[in-house]
Amino acid sequence: MSELIKHECGIAQLRLLKPLSFYKEKYGTAFYGINKMYLMMEKQHNRGQDGAGFASVKLDVAPGHRYISRVRSNAAQPIQDIFGTINQRINQGLEDNPALKDNVDLQKENLPYLGEVYLGHVRYGTFGKNSIESVHPFLRQNNWMHRNLILAGNFNMTNVTELFQNLVALGQHPKEKADTVTVMEKIGHFLDSEVRKLYKKLKAEGFNKQQASPHIVEQIKLHKILRKASKDWDGGYAMAGMLGHGDAFVLRDPNGIRPAYYYKDDEIVVIASERPVIQTAFNVDYDDVKELDPGQAIITKKSGEVSFKQILEPRERKACSFERIYFSRGSDAEIYTERKKLGSLLMPEVLKAIDFDTLNSVFSYIPNTAETSFYGMVEAAQDELNRQKNEAILKEKNQLTDERLSEILAYRLRTEKIAVKDAKLRTFITEDSSRDDLVAHVYDVTYGVVKPTDNLVVIDDSIVRGTTLKKSILKMLDRLSPKHIIIVSSAPQIRYPDCYGIDMAKLEDFVAFRAALALHKDHQTYDQVMQEVYTNCVAEKDLPSHEVTNHVKAVYKGFSAKDISAKIAELLSDDSINAKVSVIYQSIENLHEACPKNLGDWYFTGNYPTPGGNKVVNKAFMNFYEGKSDRAY
Repeated sequence: MSELIKHECGIAQLRLLKPLSFYKEKYGTAFYGINKMYLMMEKQHNRGQDGAGFASVKLDVAPGHRYISRVRSNAAQPIQDIFGTINQRINQGLEDNPALKDNVDLQKENLPYLGEVYLGHVRYGTFGKNSIESVHPFLRQNNWMHRNLILAGNFNMTNVTELFQNLVALGQHPKEKADTVTVMEKIGHFLDSEVRKLYKKLKAEGFNKQQASPHIVEQIKLHKILRKASKDWDGGYAMAGMLGHGDAFVLRDPNGIRPAYYYKDDEIVVIASERPVIQTAFNVDYDDVKELDPGQAIITKKSGEVSFKQILEPRERKACSFERIYFSRGSDAEIYTERKKLGSLLMPEVLKAIDFDTLNSVFSYIPNTAETSFYGMVEAAQDELNRQKNEAILKEKNQLTDERLSEILAYRLRTEKIAVKDAKLRTFITEDSSRDDLVAHVYDVTYGVVKPTDNLVVIDDSIVRGTTLKKSILKMLDRLSPKHIIIVSSAPQIRYPDCYGIDMAKLEDFVAFRAALALHKDHQTYDQVMQEVYTNCVAEKDLPSHEVTNHVKAVYKGFSAKDISAKIAELLSDDSINAKVSVIYQSIENLHEACPKNLGDWYFTGNYPTPGGNKVVNKAFMNFYEGKSDRAY
């Protein structure tokens, strides 16, 4: 994606099912779990670079010894920062007490972070809040071991206000109206309630508080707590948590919006946001890593017993398609195949745009993450070139000479590395005219490979705002003097905000939305349609979410996808661009064909999988119409 969208988060949870001495004997270190957590978090740094956090729980620790450790960072390289801190403290402990060197029991007792249950998190600040207080995991502390809650997740709730009010109605005083706080406090409330009920029951059986504690640990039913806590949640989430005594869970939303994968054997239980992370860190096969079902929780008790509980009734599966297009690493076998398919399915429209002139066309990609879809597009283009070769041979077969046959067979598809991003270039001048000139040079361009008679076809993962295209990429490509620049997006037109974790909150940021507005102005329908949409949004703003309709769809009504693409091309090019400019987007139908298991497409279609989505999109339009720069969620 040539323009950065902050998005998602990454979770990693690891439970060691054997004593630490087992890992020392088999793998040569008691720090096996910490090392694997570093690998899993580093392999998910693509999912978040604004902050990272790590927490561990030690099992069966005697009173007076710390059993929870946590470290968080919002430094420039947060993963390295937190593991630097962990290593420094562990090495210092080993240096200060030589008796710990070969004694695993003493290491566990005296060294921080060394435990049996681990939770890691990497994040992007969806709301732009990058203070250390916003970095996961969050900790709800209590002097009773089983009432400590450590929580981290990849999530965004659309109904934070309602969740906040629910907590207030329970008599709580939440410190902040944020989904992280409301979610943690809701789970914490029902955790407290469950512990109180269990103690009351055990007290009636003759146990005192000290005697009751281990029985409470055994009898806590996490699935019941999660069922009660999540009943009113509206959003996309993969929620991971640990209790102070060692129970752990990961819960996925009932639409399967946010991803979660797991692997289990007799040594470990591990859960992460991406399948290849587990495959790589633990050297296991693709088929051994499973996907957690929507609405399901994987729960690991302190005893090591693992169970899968249906917490929420699964709804229509709407797994995020942006995961497949861009966010997840392309090393996943399925995702790699899907991204190639996305590229190949675009080829019919590309061929029309270049008038099937593959010989006078150069194919490339920007940025590097678009490389896989580029391969798919090129393979489809090669098929077309082969067809043209066959046609030429058959057409000339009666007078075909060896020389002419060699000439036809020598035709090659022209693929080039046209642009390389200069990662060190910074636009440090704020004056608009000077800054725009610098932005135009963020990419270095390859000269001498494009002729004035050539079409230049460049594929991108997606075109969201169009700012980088307009101010940088198109100007850069035009310096190569092609006759026609075709920008191809492997994703459809982004028309609506996301409210489940991706930082796309404002309608006016989307070039597709701006194109629709421009078309309305061209047709002199702007004032009428905008007023109607606004009036309808206002009329439903106080209704319950399930009664709200997405009225913003009316903005696009009457215009085809090609109409909007043509207007986008017009908006992105100006008089300084000499080449003809076209923009081709993926179709919704082709997206679903390429990514059949991830049908979540609300940012393209406006079909939100939860009721809260419609409320968010209408709020976004009201903000736009009223000239407010506020976020809709």
